[in-house]
Amino acid sequence: MEPKKMKILIKRTYDAPERKDGFRILVDRLWPRGLKKEDSRIREWLKDIAPSDGLRKWFSHDPEKWKEFKRRYFQELKEKSDLIKWIEEKERDQTITFLFGAKDPRYNNALALKEYLEREKRR
Repeated sequence: MEPKKMKILIKRTYDAPERKDGFRILVDRLWPRGLKKEDSRIREWLKDIAPSDGLRKWFSHDPEKWKEFKRRYFQELKEKSDLIKWIEEKERDQTITFLFGAKDPRYNNALALKEYLEREKRR
C-alpha cells in the first residue's frame, strides 16, 4: 500500500489567508513584525517546533548554509516527537499550512519542517 500523500502547504504569514489553507500553523519562534493576531487567522503558534535561537541566528537565511541548517534542524526535531505527532494528527484529517515570516520562500524552516515530516513518513 502506498503511503498517504501529505497535505501540507507552505505560505508566508503576510500572504492573505485562503480557504484552501486549512489549519494554519505558525512555525516560527518569533511573531512576524507588523502582523496583528486577529488578522492572521493563525489557528496554532508552535514556537517550540521552530529552530533554536542559536540555530536560527547562525543560519540567517543564508542559502550557502541551507544543507547544514537542515541537518542541524532535523537533529533538533528528533527531540520534539510530541509536536511532530501533534502535527501528523492534524494533517491526517485536513490540509494544514505551515506559516513562516522569512522573506525568502526557498530557504526557511517551514520548508525544512515539511521535508523532515515527508522523510519520516517514508520510513
